[in-house]
Amino acid sequence: MQRNRAALISLGIAALALTACVESSKRVPFDGQFYRAKASAPRSDRHNFTVTSGPLQRGFEGARQAAFYEGTLHCIQNYGTSDIDWVVHPTRDPASALTIDGNRLVAQGRCIEWPVPEGAATVPYRAGS
Repeated sequence: MQRNRAALISLGIAALALTACVESSKRVPFDGQFYRAKASAPRSDRHNFTVTSGPLQRGFEGARQAAFYEGTLHCIQNYGTSDIDWVVHPTRDPASALTIDGNRLVAQGRCIEWPVPEGAATVPYRAGS
């Protein structure tokens, strides 16, 4: 009984350690640091979004890159495109133009969907033709 319990505990610890490795491998460092970035958009229109990233004390340039990355990820996940019309571009515009809220950078953008060329969606693909 004691032996089974020890094996079960060891298995649980190994599973937790593996989960922690997987989760941390999904994180992307910017300028050598990890930032908490989040994109949010109303359910009625996910094209328009706001992204925040921080904390800024880890580095302003890294927070800019994290905001850009998170906005791009939002558009790819929702619309399959990385094209964004930024109000103020997080990485290209001057730092003085960016909005800072406490210890976080705030940026707004709109995902751009390109129209499907006329007739492209209605023409079926035929292999070998």
